[in-house]
Amino acid sequence: MTEPKARPLRADAQRNRDQVLAAAARAFAKCGLEATLEGIAKDAGVGIGTLYRHFPTREALIEAAYRKELATVCEAAPDLLDKLPPAEALRAWMDRFADYLHTKMGMADALRAIIAAGANPYDHSLELLVGAIEPLLAAGIASGELRSDISADDVLMSLSGVALAAGDRRDQAGRLLDLLLDGLRYGA
Repeated sequence: MTEPKARPLRADAQRNRDQVLAAAARAFAKCGLEATLEGIAKDAGVGIGTLYRHFPTREALIEAAYRKELATVCEAAPDLLDKLPPAEALRAWMDRFADYLHTKMGMADALRAIIAAGANPYDHSLELLVGAIEPLLAAGIASGELRSDISADDVLMSLSGVALAAGDRRDQAGRLLDLLLDGLRYGA
């Protein structure tokens, strides 16, 4: 017997859910475990009952906020490729990845708490991120803008290192990302 499909949320309910997730990501990134659910609901412009209707536990909210941030950065890749030349699309995506990683690092304590409770918010993260980078690299290689001997895994590790090393120094992160892109162009 198959399980019934969950009905899609009404537009207003989806909007509320999205606002709660955005507010939660901001709050957990800024305050970690000190973030209050009441403060998140207020920042999202919803009542605490609406927050609990969508996310019955704090852990469910933390995991959903992290997964939403991950989905947002991964889903940006095809949109960027539609709007920009491949190397520019990759560079724009690198900025989004740095922002995502900065948010994730701010959420580290909250994410560790849900891992301790038995959840795995990182399940499939690596394959989703590599899957976002691969078409960016492929388009750059096809256009002749990027070299062909670098894997998406290598790019992801390099991006992670840059974002972690730069921390809150966004200007420095931007310069290092430019340097990384120059390395991806070298010899193309």
